[in-house]
Amino acid sequence: MTAAWVAGTTRARALVRRAVGPPVARRLAAAPSVREAVEILLETPYAHDVRASHDLAQAQHAVLATLLWHLRVLAGWLPRDGAETIRVFARWFEIANVDELLARHAAASRDGRDGAHAPGPEASRSFTLGAAATVWPRLRPDAGPAEIRAALAASRWRDPGEDDRRTIQLSMRLSWAAQVAGAAEEAAPWALGGAALLVAAARHAEDRPLPRGLEDRAAALLGRRAVTAPSIADMHQAVPAAARWALADVTGPDDLWRAENRWWDRLERDGYALLAGSGFAPGPVIGAVAVLAADAHRVNAALELAARGGEAHVPA
Repeated sequence: MTAAWVAGTTRARALVRRAVGPPVARRLAAAPSVREAVEILLETPYAHDVRASHDLAQAQHAVLATLLWHLRVLAGWLPRDGAETIRVFARWFEIANVDELLARHAAASRDGRDGAHAPGPEASRSFTLGAAATVWPRLRPDAGPAEIRAALAASRWRDPGEDDRRTIQLSMRLSWAAQVAGAAEEAAPWALGGAALLVAAARHAEDRPLPRGLEDRAAALLGRRAVTAPSIADMHQAVPAAARWALADVTGPDDLWRAENRWWDRLERDGYALLAGSGFAPGPVIGAVAVLAADAHRVNAALELAARGGEAHVPA
């Protein structure tokens, strides 16, 4: 075990202490407004990026920006192979950046500007990726779907096959699931379970086929029978064992939101289990990433409730 792994594992366990946990999330959810919820966040490690002036969208973006900052700090303490694994996890933020770019282009097109527009204040919602970036530095602030597809095709994200918004978003998520599953054995059930939920939503909740070219990519993760299954129940029987848990007790599209909550619950539970492992190894580092990601997700759900006037609690 190298000194870098000792330092990285020690840092990972220290970073987990920055997770605020369910008690703070319940306080946020009970706040009667976003402004008051943000005041609570300013007393937590999320103050790294959250500002008192933030509205809901800005505060939620800032919470995720703090998570990304934690991942970048952690990668800096690890040896090269460990840092690369963290960067694979952090590629979700590149997906989020492309999502934002696609949304801006769609809004500009609806306004009759044919997608050509100045970056505007929305550009500030892009995440600063650092070494986790792959295709993002090559995309212009006003890039449209065709340019995005061309850039993805020349990168590890692979060609989506088409340049519509849905296809690009599904393609990047399936590609990311494959990258995560290949980067860390501990994360494979999360990646495969997430891919199963993604495909179930795309095919059965939206009641639309997968875009051309993406069936093969989904089948490589979940199996051909799962991808072409006529129902979610049939899909549950066909997916690999490592993904089956994500679709347990899902009888139809209306159950998918519960399955997504269960996905986040397992992510956090598995994360703490990995952190409890002894020694200085990849497991605790991956566990720290899982716990921090689940915490940021719970905080953003609580902010959503505060924006609706406050609720008594959020799921623990």
